[in-house]
Amino acid sequence: MRTLKLYEITFPLDDISLSICFTYSLFPFTKHAMRIIYKSSFILLLALQFIVISCSSVNTGIESDFQKVILQAQRKVYPALVYIKVTRNDLTEGKKQSATVSGSGVIISANGEVLTNHHVITKATDIRCLLNDGQHFHAKLVASDKDLDLALLQLQLPENHPPLPFAKLHENTAKEGDFVMALGAPLGLTRSVTLGIISCANRIIDGVDHQYNTWYQTDASLFPGNSGGPLVNTDGHVIGLNSMGILGIGLTLPSTVILDVLPRFRQYKQVSWSWFGFQFQPLHDFECDTYFQFDNGVIISGTDRGSPARLAGIQTNDRLISCNGLPLTAINAEDIPKLNRKIALLPFEETATFIVERNGKLLTFNIKPRSKGSTEGKEKALPHWGISAKEINRFDNPTLFFYAPDGGVFVFGMEDSWLRRSVNNLCKDDIIVSIDDKPVKTLAELTEIYDNFVEHKDETPSMNFVIIRNGRKIHAVVNYIATDEAE
Repeated sequence: MRTLKLYEITFPLDDISLSICFTYSLFPFTKHAMRIIYKSSFILLLALQFIVISCSSVNTGIESDFQKVILQAQRKVYPALVYIKVTRNDLTEGKKQSATVSGSGVIISANGEVLTNHHVITKATDIRCLLNDGQHFHAKLVASDKDLDLALLQLQLPENHPPLPFAKLHENTAKEGDFVMALGAPLGLTRSVTLGIISCANRIIDGVDHQYNTWYQTDASLFPGNSGGPLVNTDGHVIGLNSMGILGIGLTLPSTVILDVLPRFRQYKQVSWSWFGFQFQPLHDFECDTYFQFDNGVIISGTDRGSPARLAGIQTNDRLISCNGLPLTAINAEDIPKLNRKIALLPFEETATFIVERNGKLLTFNIKPRSKGSTEGKEKALPHWGISAKEINRFDNPTLFFYAPDGGVFVFGMEDSWLRRSVNNLCKDDIIVSIDDKPVKTLAELTEIYDNFVEHKDETPSMNFVIIRNGRKIHAVVNYIATDEAE
């Protein structure tokens, strides 16, 4: 066995140094074989040096020009970048707790309007914002929408404060291959920029809500804390808000969608979606291997229980052709969110005219929508039962709503304690039907029963609950739990 001497050759290349090291562990070779190895290695090193030097000289000008474009774009938006720190209430463990989270945002007007994600500020009791120049302000929530994961804040600026630098929302759709930068405050590090491209300009992902929007997919790195930060193109325009990262895939809410709803945010302090209760299926549904032989319209796959569409007589398998004289078409699954958004942004106080095709005949339906309203129920901590309760919302809890279509309250959170679980006999998502024969339909009714129970705990230390668990009605005894926690 023979081991050759370790060789290392180092040579400079502009601002870098290249080192190449190699070693061989060989069985005995002849001198001729050894000379071939030495000669081949020397030629390889020369070739590598030539390649690296050539690439360096060719790319220097390109990199310099590209870097200049990136820096110019970044400098347009960086002054409008905001680091957001939020204190929120958390009832997921059956008691009221305070939690601190952080995220990102971007200023979109000189008077201090800030866009961020809904999930960054949800249940916030205090919102603080740090600007790029070191100024810091409290902010109040103007509007928020869970469906789009979008929120609008207003910085609490002193009187006569000078105008703030702000970023411009891009009015056009991005394209695959566009270079982009993700700005934000990942992991609470206040400021960060990552570079990538638009990998897909019209992405939908199973398990990720996309009722009213598709996403931009980007390979620019996104980490916890990047949420709400801007995605910026090479012109220095904000093309979207970064919402989440999944296994190296970044998902961004497009600026075109934001511009659609921003006027409603400012006017109504919410999107105020118009709700008709349609459920749609595209004409070419690859996932279901279903293809309809039409080149226009969209298939109505169903209607929500009690919805204006169902009450008006819309039926499953009707083909929707137009709304208020404007044609509607969804060929593929990616077309459905835009169609949903177009219908949901109709004035919710006005009747809309729909043309549908049923068994070869055109039918006209005049339907007045309802405001969709809240998409999440209110919560209440009930520490002496070791739980928190929440109102059932048809949009947030569709499975529970199926069992309680007239509304109700369910067990939202439970303290993670074996002792407390063993004495209250409840589980998460239990629907509370009644307590000691008193019906429970609202959170207010539940609160009244709870307060009375705590007041008379010495006389009645336990109560009989009737609950619905996985569709089955059962009885459960819930005992008083001593606690020093404030409610």
